[in-house]
Amino acid sequence: MTSTLIWIAVGLFAIGLYLSWTAGRLDRLHARIDAARAALDAQLLRRASVAQELATSGVLDPAASIVLYEAAHAARQAEEEQREVAESELSQALRAIFTQPGQVEAVREAPGGEAAAGELAQAVRRVPMARRFHNDSVRAARALRRHRNVRWFRLAGHAPFPMAFEMDDEPPAALADRAAS
Repeated sequence: MTSTLIWIAVGLFAIGLYLSWTAGRLDRLHARIDAARAALDAQLLRRASVAQELATSGVLDPAASIVLYEAAHAARQAEEEQREVAESELSQALRAIFTQPGQVEAVREAPGGEAAAGELAQAVRRVPMARRFHNDSVRAARALRRHRNVRWFRLAGHAPFPMAFEMDDEPPAALADRAAS
C-alpha cells in the first residue's frame, strides 16, 4: 500500500514537472514572439522612414517621390489590421521605383544620395530577416500550442494565439544587389 502511494506520488510529480516545463517553454516562446515582433516593427519603421526621407530629399523625380512618399506614409500610419497590406504596398512601390540599377546609381550620384541609397538598401535587406525570425517563432509556438496536453491543461493561459506577419517583402533587385556589395 505504501509503495503504491509512493509510486503514484512520483508519477504525479513527474507529470507536474513535465507540465511545468512545457508551460515555461511556452512562456519563453511567447516572450520570443514579443521580442521578434518589436524587432520587426522597428525594421519596418526604419524602412518606411528611410523611404520617406528619400522621397522628400529631391533626389528622385517628382512622380516617383509622390508614390514613394505616399506608400511610406501609409505604412507608418497604418492601423494594426491594415499593416501587412500597407507594408506590402511599400515594397511594391520600392520595386516599381528601383526596377533598374540605373535608378539606384542616379540616387547615389546626387548629393547625399550615397548614404541614402546605402541606408535604404540595408533597411530593405533587414525587413525579410526580421519577418522570418518572427514567423519562425510564431510557428514554434503554434506547434507547441497544438499539443494535446497544452490544450487540456490550458498551459497557454490567456495568451492570444500567435499570428504570423504575412507581407510582400521582396526587395527591389537593384537595392538587394547594392546591399550585398
